[in-house]
Amino acid sequence: MADPTLYLFDGDNILHAGGFADRRELRDTLASFVALRGARGILVFDGSGEEAAYGPLDVRFAAHADTLIERLAGENRFKERVCVVSSDATIRETAGRQVQTLTSQTFLGDVAAVKHDERKRSEVGDRVDPATRAALERLRRGLG
Repeated sequence: MADPTLYLFDGDNILHAGGFADRRELRDTLASFVALRGARGILVFDGSGEEAAYGPLDVRFAAHADTLIERLAGENRFKERVCVVSSDATIRETAGRQVQTLTSQTFLGDVAAVKHDERKRSEVGDRVDPATRAALERLRRGLG
């Protein structure tokens, strides 16, 4: 079932709280998180950079990320469910009562890493009993 939540992520705050290698690793983790839930997200960093969309996750930059997150929470809190993720108490307090807030640590504790399961490719020989395998090997060698 799709999660109708708009997640507003304090990028630099979560980056440091989660021990991510870089912004790209954080972005990919959060893009997977919102995509798997059928939600939307906006990841906001301080400073400048290339703004882009990665599936349901938008990446934005602002001179003051906190101000942009507060504004986005205010603009959207009556239209849809909003969740602000930041360990900055000021952002969480000014987001408003209608907005769910989580600290970065709490959020990261709830996020299960999306793991790619690289399994050995399936081959017919793996599913054939030994007697059938021996008979097929005799046919392959022309021993009928």
